Amino acid sequence: MASVQTRLAGDALAAESLGMTHAPAAPAVPTTRSAAAAGTARWQGAFTAALIAASLGLASCGGGGGGSPPPAACPSPPPAPTVQATLSDGTLYSTSATAALNACAVEAAAATSHSITLSGTPLAYTATAGHLVARDPATNAEEASFFYVAYTADHADATTRPITFFYNGGPGSASIWLHLGSFGPKRLVTGDPATNAPTPFPLVDNAETLLDVSDLVFVDAIGTGYSEAISPNNNQSFWGVDKDAAAFRDFVVRYLAANGRNASPKFLFGESYGTTRSGVLAHLLETAGVPLKGIVLQSSVLNYATNCDQVNITVSCAGYVPTYGEVGAYYSLTNPVPTDSDSYAALMRSFTATTYDPALSAWLTSHTAPSTSLTTQLQNLTGLAASQWQANLNIPPGTFQYNLLPGKLIGRYDGRVSAPLGSALASEGDPSSTFISAQFGAAIGNYLRNSLQYSNPSTYVTLSNAINTWDFSHDGSGVPDVIPDLAAALALNPSMKVLSVNGYHDLATPFHQTERDLARLGANPNISIKVYDGGHMTYLDDTSRVKEHADVRAFYQAALSQ
Repeated sequence: MASVQTRLAGDALAAESLGMTHAPAAPAVPTTRSAAAAGTARWQGAFTAALIAASLGLASCGGGGGGSPPPAACPSPPPAPTVQATLSDGTLYSTSATAALNACAVEAAAATSHSITLSGTPLAYTATAGHLVARDPATNAEEASFFYVAYTADHADATTRPITFFYNGGPGSASIWLHLGSFGPKRLVTGDPATNAPTPFPLVDNAETLLDVSDLVFVDAIGTGYSEAISPNNNQSFWGVDKDAAAFRDFVVRYLAANGRNASPKFLFGESYGTTRSGVLAHLLETAGVPLKGIVLQSSVLNYATNCDQVNITVSCAGYVPTYGEVGAYYSLTNPVPTDSDSYAALMRSFTATTYDPALSAWLTSHTAPSTSLTTQLQNLTGLAASQWQANLNIPPGTFQYNLLPGKLIGRYDGRVSAPLGSALASEGDPSSTFISAQFGAAIGNYLRNSLQYSNPSTYVTLSNAINTWDFSHDGSGVPDVIPDLAAALALNPSMKVLSVNGYHDLATPFHQTERDLARLGANPNISIKVYDGGHMTYLDDTSRVKEHADVRAFYQAALSQ
């Protein structure tokens, strides 16, 4: 297996969709997968047993950090989860690779009452913050204690009320960014893409919350936030594509059983590496007999082997060229300067397919020098100097970041943010990340403690070092390609809908590469793609968040109408 490399060390968002490794060419997409055919009966049987056991109430007899020897036996059946108005959780949680909680981990949460007014109408809701234990469906053994925050509308029918599971990526990132930035009932005001917003960022009621259309569950991956493996496992046991997705499956199953939500319409909402997780997770859930209504893919990395920023072999960067054009246009460096992102994206897609792709293929195959007219055209379309294109026709995003604006570094997660080289904002490799990271990290502890009445002596870790030892292998390849997983999930559940959302100015997961990857699924009316002005986290942009909110609402309505 090839090695995985970490970039932007110390960046609080740096693990969102990083990881470089040698990868073979992507395989063709099957409509079914042998694993699905061979494993469906076995998993359905295992999950039937797991659901019965889960309905009895799982895992709650004490806990602790450090992987101490487990007690001789846990109570059987284990106590039901404890929910109370205030929870002072004394367990010490660790995100180190070797950390593990004692067996018989506690399932407990704080539940508080709140209200938000949306379009003039008050909506009462309950926030629940705490832990549930994921268990192996075949053995019923404890796997990990997942920390989650759930927002549920009061007085709603649990059998018909949709529920959405949110998670960020990394790998190694907690779900704080989606939780406090996107469509929860509260959000931090960042002023994106400006970097002069007042700090600390205010935490305000979120007019674009999705709580009026779905209950929301934000869950942290194992080894992030307050989530930790349970002995004899440790965090490292789940730091890999397949083990991570399987543990998330088991958390979803546990949450549904513990809260009487098996009949609820179910959605997944993953960001960045979280979209990689979603592809695998969707297939695992469908195979396990847990059908999904829909999946939202925020800023996707669906095939590491086709993303030239993710592999250390020569891969075409053509999927980035339309993003280069959008970022160059933002700084008025293109000729001419467009006034509309959507129309310019259409132009850049066409140029990439008809002109750049053939020239790059010749350059990669035989190092055929590009013509002067092509490099001039690339300068006019992207703003990056023709000399850069002449030196390397296959420009990677890092080169673009450091060379578009002389003396400045532009953001990886949002190319609209820039900072002088040598400045504090540029010191961690991505000014668009550096400006917001500390603010989110500082806000989560106060919010959990003061608003949600959950307290813990451990530090809530927004980013672990999981990426350093992550097992990126999947389906026989050194890096994941989850388009076949999505294809298999859609084959099992043809009515499931998929919505892909991206930012025009995202240099981490470029929108056109996502479009190219999803095109392998063929024409499917249940798959839709939306792109907005903004970076990796389009929801931080006040204009784009409103547009994305409307599109996601419409997506839910369409999915629920079937």
